[in-house]
Amino acid sequence: MLVTTLIFLSAFCIVLAVFWHHLAPGVLHRRIQIVAGNASAGMGETGKSLALRREPKQIFKEIVQRFNLLRQTEDGRIVHRLRMAGYRGQAPVITYLAFLILTPVTLLAVSGFYAFLVLPGDQPLVIRIGIVLAAGYAGCHLPALYVKNRILKRQQAIRRAWPDALDLLLICVESGMGIESALRKVAQELGAQSPDLAEELVLTTAELSYLQDRRQAFENLARRTDLDAVKAVVTCLIQTEKYGTPLGHALRVLAQESRDMRMAEAEKKAAALPPKLTVPMIVFFLPVLFAVIITPTIIQHLNS
Repeated sequence: MLVTTLIFLSAFCIVLAVFWHHLAPGVLHRRIQIVAGNASAGMGETGKSLALRREPKQIFKEIVQRFNLLRQTEDGRIVHRLRMAGYRGQAPVITYLAFLILTPVTLLAVSGFYAFLVLPGDQPLVIRIGIVLAAGYAGCHLPALYVKNRILKRQQAIRRAWPDALDLLLICVESGMGIESALRKVAQELGAQSPDLAEELVLTTAELSYLQDRRQAFENLARRTDLDAVKAVVTCLIQTEKYGTPLGHALRVLAQESRDMRMAEAEKKAAALPPKLTVPMIVFFLPVLFAVIITPTIIQHLNS
């Protein structure tokens, strides 16, 4: 019975994995449509697709106003980190500030219910209080931890696609396109591979169109991504805008360096793979191997 159940679950998981893309296209398809629309029409009416004007829920507004949480955004650090994570506009800020209150309160309530009503009565009071305090402390840091995780994932996605973006940008620049048209074209081509990078390039193109200081648009790109490779290209673009130096040769060198860095990172991960496989092999492979080798001998001994 157990073997039949495991076989059924395995078959179900395989079928679900194969047809998951058709059942739920997910965020990638929507973001490709968003980037494609913004790349063709700038940040006009399609800017609504980026959720820049979406209103937050009323309950979140009331929580933020009641506890006067907007004063935490005066220094701009929270807004900046949310932008680095891909959340722009007023709605994500209010939602994040509301979750700073809701998350610890919810975890305190759940942990209190578990500690004082679910746990057996012989548990000491110190352990119960410790569970509640630990849950509350974790709830205070969960929103910031979630945003940090989103930032790291976004940076990793941009870092992987950045060498390809530089190659495309080099081709566009050497073909005679302006920097705005080149960035827009690169965003279109990278919409499927890296929606995060395409989104950043679309925003940079929009800022180049309406900001008086074009240098500020490039610096905003480096600030939002916070990657050394992007900062090097931004410095190159700023120098080109200021002094009129040729951009093609510098982009070719930076693209080669980015490809070398990506290859070095892949080689580093490949070199670290054998030590990481040691424990899984000991835990999962060796017991099965021993069972396959020893079980026939044991059966033969029992039959004899």
